[in-house]
Amino acid sequence: MIIGVPKEIKNHEYRVGLTPASVRELVLLGHQVLIESNAAIGIGFVDADYQAVGASIISTAKEVFTRSEMIVKVKEPQAVERAMLREGQILFTYLHLAPDFPQTKELIQSKAICIAYETVTDKYGRLPLLAPMSEVAGRMSIQAGAQTLENSSGGRGLLLSGVPGVSPAKVVILGGGVVGSNAARMAVGMRADVTILDRNIDTLRALDCEFQGRAKVLYSTREAIDKLVPEADLIIGAVLIPGAAAPKLISAEHIDKMKAGSALVDVAIDQGGCFETSHPTTHTDPTFIVNGVVHYCVANMPGAVARTSTFALNNATLPYVITLAEKGYKKALLEDDGFINGMNVMYGKVTCKEVAEAFNLHFTDPSVAISMH
Repeated sequence: MIIGVPKEIKNHEYRVGLTPASVRELVLLGHQVLIESNAAIGIGFVDADYQAVGASIISTAKEVFTRSEMIVKVKEPQAVERAMLREGQILFTYLHLAPDFPQTKELIQSKAICIAYETVTDKYGRLPLLAPMSEVAGRMSIQAGAQTLENSSGGRGLLLSGVPGVSPAKVVILGGGVVGSNAARMAVGMRADVTILDRNIDTLRALDCEFQGRAKVLYSTREAIDKLVPEADLIIGAVLIPGAAAPKLISAEHIDKMKAGSALVDVAIDQGGCFETSHPTTHTDPTFIVNGVVHYCVANMPGAVARTSTFALNNATLPYVITLAEKGYKKALLEDDGFINGMNVMYGKVTCKEVAEAFNLHFTDPSVAISMH
């Protein structure tokens, strides 16, 4: 198979779909890999590193798209990239379609085979291709939140940990999954006053066992959120419904009751955000203020630590890329009940139920869609 890796063009996005080590594995299996020139310069790899493992360096993204049977990316294709997709071409990347109708519409029109990292599941129902970036984003959310609380960012002027004789900041984490648990580990390590909310009792038990009283774990109800929000200095939004838009847990009313200079970090912004007042921001201009509350809503947080993120992502995605290349998408997806969940759009049909419901579009079961082609 001919596999293409274009350079990412989203604002301050330096990750790359395949590292040289990943390319080497594919080339040794007899596949051809096309890398856009300087695709990985942001993480310290030059074209010669890819040539040394057998990749072909291509000067333009257009040529990469034109010549490739499968495109492997990191972030969702931007409008100019969507225009280069063609019928029957495989696109394997993060998509986050539920809050993004323009992208959904154009992927439908492209008739490409669009497989999303974030909805692939394993045999336990977990999200193996989302997990590594969730780990990164969860840990980064506390770094970002700590900086956002500084006066220079419009925050209250708080040190997350406090100092002897001065109380630490109060951190509330909405969601105890991969993002939330990693955020909690960082916040607890920085000696903040941490409260985690979740609705899964098993998750709460595991977190309680892990933190041994160093973080409070509470069942998430509207009442609990109402009570915690006015006292919080930093709130981390870490909720996820796979494939669907994130639920709005913090309303504009809640924002009105928060302390001036307190901060929100919306890690769910890729799926529309879990704060009513959120909108996507970039690493160039990461924050905005609503009623005195600083919002950090960068949609590609792991892109700021691109080298770490790229290696972590490739560790998870490479086996799936190899399976697609070796078996073709039909066999690869039909033989794996978890992998087929990654199919979001195919030959103009929406094959992810949550995306179809988000936009009131017709849903086609992915196995049925595959059998038709």
